[in-house]
Amino acid sequence: MSSGEKYRGIRRRKWGKWVSEIRVPGSSERLWLGTYTSPEAAAIAHDIAYYCLRPESSSLHKLNFPSMLPPNVQPGMSPTSVQKVASDAAMAIDAQFLTTPTPAQQHHQTVDNYRQNQDLNISVEDYQY
Repeated sequence: MSSGEKYRGIRRRKWGKWVSEIRVPGSSERLWLGTYTSPEAAAIAHDIAYYCLRPESSSLHKLNFPSMLPPNVQPGMSPTSVQKVASDAAMAIDAQFLTTPTPAQQHHQTVDNYRQNQDLNISVEDYQY
């Protein structure tokens, strides 16, 4: 199971990006919420849209991240407003994931820092017999 399969309302494109969309209640229209790097960002977009578009069923237990709803969202917002708020929040989540180094990147960074410090700690005495 991939990390995104545990979240509601998202799917993974074959090239690795995560997307989210939701049906607008009372119509056959789908509201496109965006394409994101992380499944968490796509899930946040879906949570916001679900909460805003389905006020009668916006129980928090159906959301992926109920504690992460932004304070500016409210049930009954227009689909266009929902799309903007959901996309903005999801892009902020993606930005956090893109700036946080992975464990492998942290390891390489530590090794590089060690090598740099080793280079800096060499003195003339190290070369005298």
